[in-house]
Amino acid sequence: MKWKFSILGLMFSNLLLAQIGGSGTYRFLYVSPNARIAALGASAIATPDADINLVSQNPSLLQRGNHKQLGFNFLNYFSDIRSGEFNYGHHLDSAQITLAGGIQYLNYGNFVKTAPDGQVLGSFSAGEYNFHVSASKTYKDFRYGATLKFINSNLEAYNSFGLAADIGASWVSTDKLTLVTAVVSNMGTQLRSYTPDNREAIPYNLQLGFSKKFEHNPFRVSVIAQNLQRPGKLLSQIPTRQLISLETGEPIAEEFTIIQKAMSHLIINTEMILGKSLNIRFGYNALRQREMKINYVRGFNGFSWGFGIKVSKFQFSYGYGGYMPGRNTHAFTIVTRLEDFKKAKK
Repeated sequence: MKWKFSILGLMFSNLLLAQIGGSGTYRFLYVSPNARIAALGASAIATPDADINLVSQNPSLLQRGNHKQLGFNFLNYFSDIRSGEFNYGHHLDSAQITLAGGIQYLNYGNFVKTAPDGQVLGSFSAGEYNFHVSASKTYKDFRYGATLKFINSNLEAYNSFGLAADIGASWVSTDKLTLVTAVVSNMGTQLRSYTPDNREAIPYNLQLGFSKKFEHNPFRVSVIAQNLQRPGKLLSQIPTRQLISLETGEPIAEEFTIIQKAMSHLIINTEMILGKSLNIRFGYNALRQREMKINYVRGFNGFSWGFGIKVSKFQFSYGYGGYMPGRNTHAFTIVTRLEDFKKAKK
């Protein structure tokens, strides 16, 4: 129960100073929605595969190969908080446009409702939902797309509705080994705030991504720069890590180097593609590593890994996200294509 309240605070409080997680509302939009994204350090905007779940972060990755593809995703978050997403793609040959639709949710579970004196008054639940539709089109070596998100947040008796959009563009080399992409995600506004006259901002994210698949070995490496709308401003003082001056007894302000500021924007990931049936993934998120670090305790915060395996008509994926010792996430994905069942029947 304590962990559920802690996560609610991380995602909605405007008073947090150590992390950017409290800088706006609808922070659930930044939770890794599927196993592949979780394994790649929370961003897969530069992954050019025909995976319908990639539309969650970059609509320009939608392509003909997503036709009649289904993606089912489940994330075991902290405590008994559950998250998931469903995606479906459809390609229109007549217009040469690929469409997708789906729903993302985050369920915080049930809470005990009490009065200030501790008297139990009952229980309540909390959850958030993102209904999204996407469209993408290819022109020569370029792909561009957009996603429209209809957002609903229910926290006990407080309800909010919002509207947001993602816009992305990608260039793919002729040999399909190199991809360069740019995405602006979650641009939008609250249509209805939780309380009257208290409209909150939806934090948007400007990202650039680059990936390279090597021709004669199985590795694909991606470098992603996130939150470029705030260059060099992601790091902030963390009081519990400040040193104390022996002369004055006052905290010594932490100074950040140019390299530290630059690294805070980067997510680096790699995939080892072993034929058409096996994919092994690793990711590193520099900002998460700093924010989730605990003094004198070593852990896998900031690091992630996972794999994908194809069995018959199904692709199964697992993603592990490292946050802090003893508090990590596990994501599971199943992808299949309706067309494959028709072919098998014939």
